[in-house]
Amino acid sequence: MSTETSQIHNIGYREYDGPRLGRAYARRSLFSQSLLGAYGLGRSAKSKVLPMILFAVMCVPAAILVAVAVATKAKDLPLDYTRYAIVTQALIGLFLAAQAPQSVSRDLRFKSIPLYFSRPIERVDYVAAKFGALASALFALTAAPLVILYVGALLAKLDFADQTKGFGQGLVSVALLSVLFSGIALVVAALTPRRGFGVAAVIAVLTITYGAVSTVQAIAFEQDAPGAVKWLGLFSPITLIDGLQTAFLGATSSFPGGEGPGTGAGVVYLLVILALVAGSYAVLMRRYRKVGL
Repeated sequence: MSTETSQIHNIGYREYDGPRLGRAYARRSLFSQSLLGAYGLGRSAKSKVLPMILFAVMCVPAAILVAVAVATKAKDLPLDYTRYAIVTQALIGLFLAAQAPQSVSRDLRFKSIPLYFSRPIERVDYVAAKFGALASALFALTAAPLVILYVGALLAKLDFADQTKGFGQGLVSVALLSVLFSGIALVVAALTPRRGFGVAAVIAVLTITYGAVSTVQAIAFEQDAPGAVKWLGLFSPITLIDGLQTAFLGATSSFPGGEGPGTGAGVVYLLVILALVAGSYAVLMRRYRKVGL
């Protein structure tokens, strides 16, 4: 009869005695990984194609506008800094539709959220890192053309004070746009673990709402109800930004008739934007409280 015995083998594992980097490091790592991932960096070559193409397409028109200004010896740029993101909103929508689901849908689909929360990272860290990373990626996409316009304007020897003021106003505008659009896109994408559904839903929310609001605004203007035009702008993300920058940043409005909201209505626009950003963050926190269990 043989007697079973238990043996402990020393296979060379050692306890970790290095520094414990903790929660802040984990949060920064998640932020940087998500930010780089929005442009496919650190991922496969296939993942880099769409964001890099969109980044290039966003920048090329700015370079063309600068070339036109230089060639014609214009006194100002053909397009205001605050108008650039409004004109290129379709590209912004495509970028968010591709990257918002990529940022959150895979973690939901493969149920890896509890693994994050088993580390020194909490729900608020995950949401803040993802929100901040996508907003930063979108800001880079929308601010880069403005930098090209500004540098080109200075090389064309346009008025320094006017260009610097316009550039600053444009940066404030795209910063607000980046935070607002990223929050909305992340909420939509976080509602489904299916990336394809997330892509379609983000496009629908950002583009269909703009088309519907613009149509109704045009009808109101044709029906001699210009006062309703500015209030209808509250129901679409891009018209919210358009109205806010018209009221406070000296931008020209794309609303029918070219008349945007005044200062009083602009305060309402600002409050709605802040409420949407805060609401998006709250919805994300609630969503990840459930899936993180």
